[in-house]
Amino acid sequence: MEQGVTHAFGVPGESYLAVLDGFHVYRDQIQFVVNRQEGGAAFMAEAHGKLTGRPGVCFVTRGPGATNASIGVHTAFQDSTPMLLLVGDVASDQRDREAFQEMDYRVMFGPSALGMAKRVERIDDAARIPEYIARAFATAMNGRPGPVVLVLPEDMLTQALVPDAAGKRPQPLARVEPVEAWSDPGALRNLRQLLLKSERPFVIAGGGGWTPQAAQALQRFAENWRLPVGNAFRFQDTFDNHHPQYAGDVGIGINPALAKRVRESDLIIAIGPRLGEMTTGGYTLLQAPKAAQTLVHIHASAEELNRVYQADLAIHASMRAAARSLEVLTAPVNVPWEAWTTGCSADYQANLVPSVIKDLPADNDRGLVDMPSVIATLQKHLPADAVLTNGAGNFASWLHRFYRYTGLAAGHKTQLAPTNGAMGYGVPAGIAAAITTGRVAFTIAGDGDFLMNGQELATAVQHGAKSIILLLNNGMYGTIRMHQEREYPQRVAGTALHNPDFAALARAYGYAGVTIRKSADFEAELLAALARSNGTVIEVVLEPELISTRGSLAALTQAALVQTALQR
Repeated sequence: MEQGVTHAFGVPGESYLAVLDGFHVYRDQIQFVVNRQEGGAAFMAEAHGKLTGRPGVCFVTRGPGATNASIGVHTAFQDSTPMLLLVGDVASDQRDREAFQEMDYRVMFGPSALGMAKRVERIDDAARIPEYIARAFATAMNGRPGPVVLVLPEDMLTQALVPDAAGKRPQPLARVEPVEAWSDPGALRNLRQLLLKSERPFVIAGGGGWTPQAAQALQRFAENWRLPVGNAFRFQDTFDNHHPQYAGDVGIGINPALAKRVRESDLIIAIGPRLGEMTTGGYTLLQAPKAAQTLVHIHASAEELNRVYQADLAIHASMRAAARSLEVLTAPVNVPWEAWTTGCSADYQANLVPSVIKDLPADNDRGLVDMPSVIATLQKHLPADAVLTNGAGNFASWLHRFYRYTGLAAGHKTQLAPTNGAMGYGVPAGIAAAITTGRVAFTIAGDGDFLMNGQELATAVQHGAKSIILLLNNGMYGTIRMHQEREYPQRVAGTALHNPDFAALARAYGYAGVTIRKSADFEAELLAALARSNGTVIEVVLEPELISTRGSLAALTQAALVQTALQR
């Protein structure tokens, strides 16, 4: 409680019964959200960390509980999200005997450049719990945010706390706040000189650690210098998508015109993102290890700077400090790239116009839904502070391309999406947002994606939470099928799905469940979902050929067959 924790997520286990008893004692201060599977619990904690900027807390039992939760820890690591996983463990006198469900968590989650956690520690002395908890919060929030794992031996949790010589028992330490790393003034002067020499600058913003204040300062910096701004992969709410200088999202399914702009830029100012594979188009938009463009990389972690890309200027600063430093950087009256910025924004606006997709059947038993109009309906009716969540799959590309986030600058985190491509994230993330914020929580999911954590609808109902889920059912693992047709055309294996009646399944959990096959039916169902008190699953039966926002499955197959023939 001293660290400001209001919610904890988890699945109960006999290894931490004493903690569960503590949740009973402090039930008026901390709500323990009981999940149905540890993966869902960890995703909820990670989502809570994204929403609040402070570690989301997850409790699981040893062995299978910890392994199930590891997907959420990996998501928090790659997404740079503060999170705390607490694992109930075997008793100290049973350690190292391969006791029931025993594991070595330092090996499993062990910190490394490509690990899953920033720190893994075991608490063997109950008197040191305050020390470990405070350190875990500090580690999770400082520098590049990320997950911390604390292991709790079962016998430690029931240790009696012995007063010290002065008769005092250990007390919780004061609330930990993240430490701000400020931009070096000399580096800022160098950045200004690089800007003054530039003709085609471009800002890529994203990563963890952003606050509304930081986003607002970023916007003022961009306005002062008339810079085009793109958001990194699945950090589309970092900069207002309605802003006249917004250029689009730099991620999977990137607008080809935007990709061309990034390549043609002579100065990239990356504020916050790691510049990973998805944001760099597989390290091609910016060549690794030395980009063709002049690169300024601003990041909260000194270890991240110059790790993959050798920057021309590396600045170690947290996002709030960096943005506040940049906004006071004196800009000239006129800049030579006004037309460049206008063109970048025009490219984004043009990308909002739906592509003409050929080879789609005119009429079929699965229906043909106009997905751009569905997203336009969401834009029309969802409140500006709605939390939108998704897992991994081609279905998310409709949201990524056509939905326009108002973003953090308006005061709220509004996008929850896994940059590590974890399927099953969207449903629990939306439920966590509904439980902890009370705001409208909207999730878009595919059929395969939904079935990975659909059981958490029971969690939502138990805790009185309401989310709205748009479930796109095309009867397959669409992303893998797309890649399959590109690499092995007409050799389908392992990607077809035989699905349940999703609407009936939703009703069984206590949600409303409806199925539609026409775009015209969506608006009424969305309005009904917004009005009702319980959650809703709106299943959209989607034509399998509608594989992406830009092309059909048949077109991919034909192109692959032609390429195969040419290679023979």
